[in-house]
Amino acid sequence: MSKITPFLWYDGHIQEAVDLYTSVFLASKVIGTSPGPGGALMSATLEIEGQRLILFNGGPHHQLSPAASLYVDCDSQEEVDRLWAQLSEGGAESRCGWLVDRFGLSWQIIPSILPTLLQDPDREKAKRAMNAMLGMAKIDIATLKRAAEAV
Repeated sequence: MSKITPFLWYDGHIQEAVDLYTSVFLASKVIGTSPGPGGALMSATLEIEGQRLILFNGGPHHQLSPAASLYVDCDSQEEVDRLWAQLSEGGAESRCGWLVDRFGLSWQIIPSILPTLLQDPDREKAKRAMNAMLGMAKIDIATLKRAAEAV
């Protein structure tokens, strides 16, 4: 187990969040749960793709914000498309691969090629990839590659 585990404060609905996250990510499981007053789920510890998360039903006192997000490194456009569709349903799409799920948690759904393109030693190529990304909500790998290679 990692020494640091993200602790996420929800205003209710953590059972639904647990159900969504464990259905979306194939390598996920519930590690443990704790009931609160009245028997409703108060907290749940999940492991998603090897990362532990604690979801806490703390009420309306604090809200999730895009200032903290979960970055998902995707191997293919198919993975980007699937995660984007499932996590954005009932939430809100943003820019540059960011979305907010229906519970208020921000996600970055990023193809693994994006950092490679943005860090290309050919700064003009990297700039073209950056400009293409800035015009996207969901990241499209083919469009990024075409932009980077354009002359």
